[in-house]
Amino acid sequence: MTFVDAPGIAPWRDAERPLDERVEALLAEMTLEEKVAQLGSVWVDISTAGSQAASGNVAPLQDLFMKDGANLDDRIRGGVGHLTRVYGTAPVSPAEGAAGLRSLQEQVVAANRLGIPAIAHEECLTGFATYGATAYPTPLAWAATFDPALVERMARAIGDDLRAVGVHQGLSPVLDVVRDYRWGRVEETLGEDPYLVGQIGAAYVHGLEKAGIIATLKHFAGYAASRAGRNHAPVSIGPREMADVILPPFETAIREGGARSVMNSYTDVDGVPVAANADLLRRVLRDEWGFDGTVVADYWAVPFLAMNHHVAEDEAHAGVIALRAGIDVELPETVGYGERLVERVRAGQVPESLVDEAVRRVLVQKIELGLLDGGPLVPEGAGDVDLDGPRNRDLARTVAERSVVLLSNPAGVLPLAAGTSARIAVVGPCADDPQTLLGCYAFPNHVLDRFPDHGMGLPIAPVLDGLRAEFPAADLRFARGADVSGDDTSGIAEAAALAAESDLVLLFVGDRAGLFGNGTSGEGCDAAHLGLPGVQSELAEAVLATGTPVVLVVVSGRPYAVGPYAGRAAAALQAFLPGVEGSAAIAGVLSGRVEPSGRLPVQIPGSPFVNPSTYLQPPLGLRTDGISVSDPTPAFPFGHGLSYTTVRYDALTTSVERCPTDGAVEARVTVTNTGPRVTEEVVQLYATDPVALVARPVAQLVGFARVPLAPGETREVVFDVPADAFSYTGPDLRRIVEPGVIALTAGPSADDRPLRAEIRLTGDTVVLGRARRLTTHARMPEPAS
Repeated sequence: MTFVDAPGIAPWRDAERPLDERVEALLAEMTLEEKVAQLGSVWVDISTAGSQAASGNVAPLQDLFMKDGANLDDRIRGGVGHLTRVYGTAPVSPAEGAAGLRSLQEQVVAANRLGIPAIAHEECLTGFATYGATAYPTPLAWAATFDPALVERMARAIGDDLRAVGVHQGLSPVLDVVRDYRWGRVEETLGEDPYLVGQIGAAYVHGLEKAGIIATLKHFAGYAASRAGRNHAPVSIGPREMADVILPPFETAIREGGARSVMNSYTDVDGVPVAANADLLRRVLRDEWGFDGTVVADYWAVPFLAMNHHVAEDEAHAGVIALRAGIDVELPETVGYGERLVERVRAGQVPESLVDEAVRRVLVQKIELGLLDGGPLVPEGAGDVDLDGPRNRDLARTVAERSVVLLSNPAGVLPLAAGTSARIAVVGPCADDPQTLLGCYAFPNHVLDRFPDHGMGLPIAPVLDGLRAEFPAADLRFARGADVSGDDTSGIAEAAALAAESDLVLLFVGDRAGLFGNGTSGEGCDAAHLGLPGVQSELAEAVLATGTPVVLVVVSGRPYAVGPYAGRAAAALQAFLPGVEGSAAIAGVLSGRVEPSGRLPVQIPGSPFVNPSTYLQPPLGLRTDGISVSDPTPAFPFGHGLSYTTVRYDALTTSVERCPTDGAVEARVTVTNTGPRVTEEVVQLYATDPVALVARPVAQLVGFARVPLAPGETREVVFDVPADAFSYTGPDLRRIVEPGVIALTAGPSADDRPLRAEIRLTGDTVVLGRARRLTTHARMPEPAS
């Protein structure tokens, strides 16, 4: 098709032209300096609060690199790729943020002769990370729902809020597969199983992308596999673990979620920093998977190549290494790129063609976002957007309710009657502090700790208030007993005394999330062991010793070794930082107003000191009597969770007994609600490869479904399992499906799989490529009338 230039309209601004034609026309017009400018970013605090002396960082070594408003004209001369966290750096209202973003965009457009605006990005790990926006449950809680459709709805709401105020890109989700529970950022993950992480992550990505927001997958790749669970520590894993455990969620979120951006990991993998790793950023991501979006640097990852990794001689050299490896955009500030990169290109140390590749990807996204179409850069009415409206609250409440896990209830003490008049002692540091409900990337914990005069920014009821609303006739009395962290035991005696004179104790222990040591969970808050933080273990022992029935409620960002307490408690619950509606959700589960349906996306470890290991283990990774006295058996397994009814697993059948290695098998699981209450059972399908070319996990999740069941109802779940679900990376590092027996098992957890069926894969060994089938689709035929 031949196009005629519209009068007065540059071809790259002509929305009638094909995307690639617009991009190439603009690229051809740009000087080297203008191209390189599109690969940089600026971070400016636009708030009046920013002029105050706020202490602490929201990114590693921010205080060292942050330029704030200094020389802004110089920093945006010729244009800029990204504007960093205009809304999320300090407490600004939507009106202030919109005005600040509009002003910055106007300055950016005026500063470059081609009038190219910037992409505005923000954090959205637990919702839009800005003042007054809904703080949703943390991602580990999303995973506990085992409900991709719900997570997609939540992500769509978050994306709609971002777009409504002029934001284009969200730095989420985290697809790091948990390998060590001591790592501080476990709360940000979607758990320890790559299939679950991929399915929930892809759903979140799909929701953001449907709202027009560029979703950014992080941290690619291996970040959560660091030695001893330490933030930024080296990663020492083999290529098979990387291929079979770490990479699949990213592939799923790109191919099935539609993610348009990826952020590198800070770590080195086998000695090679990811920001310098062309094998990961080019061969795997682009050549093998066909990813054509942008790779953005994690904050300061480019200068870290010189400062922390010592693989670059200075920041300019770091920029060359990062660009060669495949980093398109440097965030959150331009340090190694910019003028330094221009000089290196002109000196012949890096080809301009690499610059063109990266700029082309940035321009594609700017045109896709409509930034060159002449419309308003910040939507009209952005300052009036309600970022904590009823839609958000309803979604936050639903996610929180479906994420609470009932660990144990041996005596049937739960649910408590809502009209109870019992004397109930509410004990523990997570009962009266609303910040213990939030993740470290929730704005009140992430930023507002640096601005104590601004409060929480939105209404968040502590658990104690939720209990008072849920049990209005009860005699509720509170004793904190101890803080989340620290060594002060002076309040434990008072708490124990209150427990002793009560009919029941609700004991709330766990975390308060923060950043870089300012919390017990969160970025940089790595743990030396998996005992409860501070003196909370002593508090739990003192309360349990009174003999009063105790309901243990753990509100945390990582799993703690609470098995010894849960085993002596009348009941136990786990809530993974359930967000602004968390108090009502927990109270509703305790009363039975909410039927518990959450399932563990990570195991609850049996010991605080045994080197933590996830459920994905070959036989020698499990308990080995006579070989080792160290027992990694969890207190509660992956996928575990109870309800207030009983569900029987009746049958597992397969459509065939023999399945081609390039085929698929239909697995049907029948379950019956044998109890008195409506419930949703999370049916889990696992695969075992009894004989393989490499040591394989004893069981690995290949499918799951939430099944609504009325009392007495029987339902069938049909899983369409591709043979690709049984693939693994062989000795020659190719992903294969080989002939042989596969055992399919089904049940309510990885350790409770009462149903079993075997199939035999037949035919030649298949080597899988880009067309690999990644998802086991589940469907439920309508129940018989």
